[in-house]
Amino acid sequence: MSIAPVIIEATVKHTSTLIFLHGLGDTGHGWIPALATIRPPSMKVICPTAPTMPVTLNAGFRMPSWFDLRTLDISGPEDEEGIKSAAQNIKAMIDDEVTKGIAANRILLGGFSQGGALALFTALTYNQPLAGVVALSCWLPLHKQFPGLKTNADDIPIFQAHGDFDPVVPYKFGQLSASLLKSFMKNVTFKTYNGVSHTSSEEEMDDVREVLASWSGDDRNRKSSKLDVSGSATAQCCLIS
Repeated sequence: MSIAPVIIEATVKHTSTLIFLHGLGDTGHGWIPALATIRPPSMKVICPTAPTMPVTLNAGFRMPSWFDLRTLDISGPEDEEGIKSAAQNIKAMIDDEVTKGIAANRILLGGFSQGGALALFTALTYNQPLAGVVALSCWLPLHKQFPGLKTNADDIPIFQAHGDFDPVVPYKFGQLSASLLKSFMKNVTFKTYNGVSHTSSEEEMDDVREVLASWSGDDRNRKSSKLDVSGSATAQCCLIS
């Protein structure tokens, strides 16, 4: 990744890190305002920018993209080489945080749309348990190769959220991915946001705030919530691209 990531440093002793991946065509700056508001004070946030490349789905137009997107058909061809290469880059970022003193199980991955897809794939194929994955409005790439590709623990927490009015990454793609994940992962929460398109909302961000607080053990930026992130919930609710 040639563009330096956008970083929000912890405002108190740094004890956890969130690496959050933007969606197609966005940059690392896109999610910074929202994440700065909801992250716990002890959490460092890293938002890298994807490399600029031609995207087949957009007629070869060059834009920030983690890997090539060839179709919106969930059963269509995928950029396997690009997905795996992008995952290696994110794993290198995780490794860098570990060398700086943050244990892998204190590092969270997150992302929106294509970024959420890459976050899921990276977490499942990393070699150490992570604190969790926040996967927003996305899908599991190379899903036909799972659970065979999985090299990580079965109990990594996954919080997957999707608007049921999403015209870009259809809601059913999120449902199918969640169903597959639940078949081989023990701690998956899938939350539906009624009437929400391919974007985010204050309500969803409040839910992500709760997830980050719960997984990091830092309640200092937490709001009271009944959100269940134990892996057993399929809640109903509402969606910053």
